[in-house]
Amino acid sequence: MSNSLFGLEGKNALVIGGGQGMGESTVMQLANAGANVTVLDLELPRAEAVAARVKALGRKSWAVSANVLDDAALKAVIAKVDADMGGIDAMASIIGMAGWSRLVDMTEEFWDMDQNRNVRYFFIAAREVAKTMLKRKKPGSIVCITSIDGVRSAPYHASYGAAKAGLVSLVKSMSIEWGEAGIRVNAVAPGAIVTPRIPVGDEVRERAMTKGVPMHRRGTTDDIGKAALFFLSAQSSYVTGQTLAVDGGYLAAALLDYEAIINSMQPGGTLGVK
Repeated sequence: MSNSLFGLEGKNALVIGGGQGMGESTVMQLANAGANVTVLDLELPRAEAVAARVKALGRKSWAVSANVLDDAALKAVIAKVDADMGGIDAMASIIGMAGWSRLVDMTEEFWDMDQNRNVRYFFIAAREVAKTMLKRKKPGSIVCITSIDGVRSAPYHASYGAAKAGLVSLVKSMSIEWGEAGIRVNAVAPGAIVTPRIPVGDEVRERAMTKGVPMHRRGTTDDIGKAALFFLSAQSSYVTGQTLAVDGGYLAAALLDYEAIINSMQPGGTLGVK
């Protein structure tokens, strides 16, 4: 597919959490589509390594570091990126992490931690980027990474699921408030993805990770990067407020054992029970 179909040639993108994994893939998808990309990561060497790959493609790239959970630091780095790039046309936010705990054992501090590192910082980042777009009277696109845990239950990591569900709702609200200005906001909801944090494990773990996934495998970081590219590009120019599950069919899967059910049916399609 040619770069012209993406509408990103010469556009300026910011990827928060772009130093590895799904973030790195998103950076490279954008760069290959013709965008200039600023790579923001907690660890500057990681950001610099990815930015070098972008520059090798002939695009402009900047590497910056900040702790996105520090409100002042996050606002400052976005202002710097906006000034250095001459405006931000697209932003992808990848950062997020799940804490695991039974609800009866969960502390208020644990709950707040998951809200801060999954939904609160994105609210601030998206707000600040939207302000720059509104000030310049330029349309743009914003995408965040939620999770299938924000669409269905998240037992033993309920605070994470609640935060990700908050993102699903938040992108809808942002899309309404900023839609008239041409700012689109969408979310990608990954399922079981192979990442640097959760690499391929032994057969037992992989079987557990893919249980209930119709495609019987985990996804790749590129699966998520390509979905983010779709939302950030002209390919989704009339799409906003949406959450796309990239989960190998997990959310669509039937919970009942329908193969066993159909095998138990009598001729004529009735269940063999009395």
